Amino acid sequence: MIPAALAENVTKVWKDAGRQWLAELPDRLTGIARTWDLEIGTPYELSYHWVCRATRADGTPAVLKVGVPGAEHLRAETATLRAWDGHGAVRLLEYDAAAGALLLERAEPGTPASSLVPQHDERATAAAIEVAGRLHMPVDTDPPVPDVAGQAADFAAHLREHPTGGPLPRGLVVRAVGLFAELTASATERVYLHGDLHHDNVLAADREPWLVIDPHGVLGDPAYDVGSWLHNPDPPRGNPEVLRLLPRRIEQLADGLALPIERVVAYGFVKAVLSEVWTCEDGGVPGGSALAVATALLPRLA
Repeated sequence: MIPAALAENVTKVWKDAGRQWLAELPDRLTGIARTWDLEIGTPYELSYHWVCRATRADGTPAVLKVGVPGAEHLRAETATLRAWDGHGAVRLLEYDAAAGALLLERAEPGTPASSLVPQHDERATAAAIEVAGRLHMPVDTDPPVPDVAGQAADFAAHLREHPTGGPLPRGLVVRAVGLFAELTASATERVYLHGDLHHDNVLAADREPWLVIDPHGVLGDPAYDVGSWLHNPDPPRGNPEVLRLLPRRIEQLADGLALPIERVVAYGFVKAVLSEVWTCEDGGVPGGSALAVATALLPRLA
């Protein structure tokens, strides 16, 4: 049975293609299981893709992720996972572009870094530093992965839609637009980025202490990835612990990744505002931890 939230999200984003995908999903899963000789298990929490436990014929545990075929983000995720080749991230075991299907290594035990917050927040941030150091490899080809600078279009679309105000303070968005342009223009490195490096995407594992899952897959400044870490995890209507932990997180990330502290602050602000822009774009109401963090960081911007 397809959950209502998955059906709503897929239909909203992919329209007719999404409705067709939902109708064909049961048969698609059966075909993928037959082709890759899988035993399909229970699904995880579903949002925009069908993601479930799976077991290969030799007994190897895996994760099956199926999305709307042809979606750009699936191509970017696949190319990024291939570039990482298991270094700091789950391995890509199989990929079928026509089916929109990825078979992935299952991180075991799979406990997320969010389980350490707030009591052991420094250990969680140390995990992020560890994996980021492995993921941020230089780009020496021309992969089908978008440049992070392209996300400026999301800011621009929000400002066009809300020319005189809106659900977010317009001045906050305008400041983020200018700062993001400065940051991308001044980047001295171009590396593979996760793009959504938060606590629930960093899992405890046996093969390596921590492995990341669900990369957006973008290219750009290594400091970009620290931004999402600063305003997460985010339960409904915000997390007061995040603001208390914010100063120490900034220092730890800057020290651990050898980044200028002002760059960590700047990307923390930009990514927090961008997160709220995306919330508005999805029809949600801003006001969680991201907005609180953006407001708190504003006075610290150079």
